[in-house]
Amino acid sequence: MLAGVEDKAGKAIVIVDDEMSFTELLGDLMGDHFDCPILTFSNPLTALEILPSIDVGVFVTDYYMPRRNGIDLIRKVGELLPVPPPCLLITGHSLDGENEPGNPPHFKAILPKPFRWQQLAALIEKHWPADAPSPLRDGVVSLDR
Repeated sequence: MLAGVEDKAGKAIVIVDDEMSFTELLGDLMGDHFDCPILTFSNPLTALEILPSIDVGVFVTDYYMPRRNGIDLIRKVGELLPVPPPCLLITGHSLDGENEPGNPPHFKAILPKPFRWQQLAALIEKHWPADAPSPLRDGVVSLDR
């Protein structure tokens, strides 16, 4: 599902999670605080098909999905795009050994579920491309809100 692209241009935040209601919630929360397109997908294969046509600022994916796990998806992003965006992994599962040196350099962080939207927003801001203006509406994410 695509959300938040009607009136916004520039680099996008892409969120992939097979739990549609969770993906929609994350998209809505990020859309409330970021002034950039927020594109959400509940099917990782659909996300991969559309990805080459998107100017991705940060790519966020769940780890455990039925068609492809998040690490594989992040690797595929690196194969599809000439300059892979920073990729963040969200998961409710223990991933001992998944954040190893053999992982792609564009794989930046793991955020364990449950998390607060501010934690994800802070990671997105931290890894947002330096050559693009900050997408945050308020300019700062407070973890105290």
